[in-house]
Amino acid sequence: MKCPTIAASVLAVGLIGGLAFVFSGLYPIGADVPHTRLTYKILETLRDRSIARASQDLRIPNLDDPALLLSGGADYNEMCTVCHLKPGKEKSDMSQGLYPTPPNLSKRDGHDDATPDEQARRRFWVIKHGIKASGMPAWGKTHDDARIWAMVAFIQRLPSLTPLQYQVLTARKGGGGHAM
Repeated sequence: MKCPTIAASVLAVGLIGGLAFVFSGLYPIGADVPHTRLTYKILETLRDRSIARASQDLRIPNLDDPALLLSGGADYNEMCTVCHLKPGKEKSDMSQGLYPTPPNLSKRDGHDDATPDEQARRRFWVIKHGIKASGMPAWGKTHDDARIWAMVAFIQRLPSLTPLQYQVLTARKGGGGHAM
């Protein structure tokens, strides 16, 4: 009888303490102050596992289609470079000011152990749905799936592009851009 009462008491004290901390305003929430290691690890794991679960059943189109590469490149150049950069660019005011720092998609990330198909599904899901409190918008509200897959096709090739190849592949016909 005592164990359940003690467990309930410990749980109640923990809950009250947690709520007191949340409402105290003591946690530094500014983007210029990193999370504690534990907080960052918890949030990173939550993000990664959530995206992996939500994207696991997506069907991937043929991402080797040159038309996808060209249309995805123009969209990436107009919508993504300010945060995710391009070949020859190491940082921007926006990429430096966001926390967590957005990945530089023009470079290979050796930290992801996902297969290429898993990466493609996850990238599609992130572009379509965005990530809360990260600065990553949900482009699915304004872009159809085909257009998002085109961006995924381009992002897959991006790390292998030179600055000149990037410039050629991201030029939009007619010079007109899309509003963000």
